[in-house]
Amino acid sequence: MKDFIFHNPTKIVFGENSSDKIGFFAKNMGKKALLVYGQNSIKKSGLYDKVIADLKANDIGFVEHGGIKSNPTLTHAREGVLKVQENNIDFIIAIGGGSVIDEGKAIAASAAMGVDVWSFFTQEVAIDKALPILAVLTMPATGTEMNGNMVITNTETSDKFGLGNSCLYPQVSILDPILTHSIPLKTTVHSAVDVVSHLTESYFNNAGGWTILQERYVEGMVKTVIDATSRILQNSQDSDARSTFMWAATMGWNGLNVAGIGAFSMPCHTLEHPVSALYDISHGAGLSILTPQWMMMELENKEAKFARFAYEVFGVSLPSQKEQAIAGVEALKSWYKEIGAPLTFADAGILNPDVAKLTELTLKASKLKNMKEFNDSYVSKIFSTSI
Repeated sequence: MKDFIFHNPTKIVFGENSSDKIGFFAKNMGKKALLVYGQNSIKKSGLYDKVIADLKANDIGFVEHGGIKSNPTLTHAREGVLKVQENNIDFIIAIGGGSVIDEGKAIAASAAMGVDVWSFFTQEVAIDKALPILAVLTMPATGTEMNGNMVITNTETSDKFGLGNSCLYPQVSILDPILTHSIPLKTTVHSAVDVVSHLTESYFNNAGGWTILQERYVEGMVKTVIDATSRILQNSQDSDARSTFMWAATMGWNGLNVAGIGAFSMPCHTLEHPVSALYDISHGAGLSILTPQWMMMELENKEAKFARFAYEVFGVSLPSQKEQAIAGVEALKSWYKEIGAPLTFADAGILNPDVAKLTELTLKASKLKNMKEFNDSYVSKIFSTSI
């Protein structure tokens, strides 16, 4: 167990109809908000009208910033920053999934500091302040509602970079499971893959020593996500399953699973970001394609951990550790297939992936993260074997 400091400042307001309290919490954060949201789902669901009425009832002014894509872009974030600057905005209300909340964070930091959004991601400028953020989660997956992380795509360069900073934690996050009942099953599947990846990246890629507490936390959480996903696919209106999935997604990436493991890396996320940047597929879909291929590349280095994962999560027990590790990879692939996640680029509709470009973008990102294990042949082989 390594030394650590754990501090999560986000207040979670969890429960059915908790979205009725948006105005109550917003009025303690300022007089005027930038209302950040995605495409049209919150308008179709009626949530938009409810939020507008609630803000008006609490005398909170607002300027709208809608149209955020599932892979939020630098250009759109910059437009949001201008709105903040031109309208004397006090705080951000981000209503949506990870993409919306991430862009809200980028706007909050850029506007507060008066510097360009992209300078944070290229590590030219360190974030030291941000506008307060009220997050209303409608699509659980990334855990951004209770962490200081964000990801943005620069469409001009095809770079998709992420970063974490303690100033980016939402002040309040409202988690209303009822808002998740209308999420398409395909989206839920991709979200499940993302949640599991958040948990397993640190599980597979740390040198923390005897971290049995964190290992069992991850194993239990992964099994919970698998069970909740199965129930949702059988009945999309299963309230218990939707609530459990929502909280598991938050708990999967709020800092608890990595407390005490020391330094860790996220190779599968680093490999995937260029895929969704270039081809605009969902992050979870890219992860289900690439994770098994990465695991096979790392089989020799991580055989014992993969074998443990196979046994503890999927109940696989074989005579040799290597056989068990390989069977664990196959069990994960079988789960992906069972829930309908893609296993190849072709499954995701990408028939001729540009392996050279994907490799170039991955190596560029890995340099910023000092991931020395990544090199041209290693990365290109993972992409090539994923076709």
